[in-house]
Amino acid sequence: MSSASKADRKAALDVASWGFNIVTSVGIIMVNKALMATYGFCFATTLTGLHFATTTLLTLLLRWLGYIQVSYLPLPELLKFVMFSNFSIVGMNVSLMWNSVGFYQIAKLSMIPVSCFLEVIFDKVRYSRDTKLSIVLVLLGVAVCTVTDVSVNFKGFLAAVIAIWSTALQQYYVHFLQRKHSLGSFDLLGHTAPLQAASLLLTGPFVDYWLTEKKVYAYDYTVTSVFFTILSCTIAVGTNLSQFICIGRFTAVSFQVLGHMKTVLVLILGFIFFGKEGLNLHVILGMVIAVVGMIWYGNASSKPGGKERRIYSAPSNKSQKRDSLDTNETDDKV
Repeated sequence: MSSASKADRKAALDVASWGFNIVTSVGIIMVNKALMATYGFCFATTLTGLHFATTTLLTLLLRWLGYIQVSYLPLPELLKFVMFSNFSIVGMNVSLMWNSVGFYQIAKLSMIPVSCFLEVIFDKVRYSRDTKLSIVLVLLGVAVCTVTDVSVNFKGFLAAVIAIWSTALQQYYVHFLQRKHSLGSFDLLGHTAPLQAASLLLTGPFVDYWLTEKKVYAYDYTVTSVFFTILSCTIAVGTNLSQFICIGRFTAVSFQVLGHMKTVLVLILGFIFFGKEGLNLHVILGMVIAVVGMIWYGNASSKPGGKERRIYSAPSNKSQKRDSLDTNETDDKV
């Protein structure tokens, strides 16, 4: 296979991966919004536990059918990943409860610079000026169309800090574990989903009661609410898998930056299905800025030197202190 055809195939797979993630992520947000806003199912942590339980069942089925090979992930690595992931889930829910919606959105945007910091520290990644500016433009655009009222208190700020760092670490760890242990996306899900499902289903009802003062087993279940719950769990399998695929193929930073396309689509679909009172010039301007920033990021990070990892070689006779620079780790244009 020629290099050109390989590049075309890789580009097609990259686009398919992002498309899969966008469709499933936007789909689950819309279904969950209907489930929680329309049918009053406000038990987000327990629902996430059901998502991972469904994912676990699928991975067990695929392993039994032989589509997932036996792989190894050290227990300490697994426990760290599950800890980061569960703190991320609970932290985001608590942050939304204790902070204004505006500050909650700012906290979500803060994950991008934190993810950049982790890549710079642990992976020795260097960003070009254009890549940095494109990230700033994306942050500005999303902030313009989502951040409204901003108020914060100490406990809300603390919850936001925990949510930001745990989410950034969880996403960084997805890429790190796949690369370090040569794990595929389903392989990693097969290791992490069962423990996440068990921990969230055990603690979820208590966390949800703390957040909402409502008991999940006292909820008035109807045929429609159960249908939406099952639909949410089904879509969540694709969401979990597509997140691991995208972060594995790219990086946590690219996943965060280009992932804000989902924010734009959720806003648009929200206006279509749940009312158009929020659609105004201010929001549309923010969407346009964000999309321009994403296109710029895809172009800037794919260029030589746009985003590269520094690998320091052993001193040689000719240059005892010269560092070698590996430029083969650039993000691919999406």
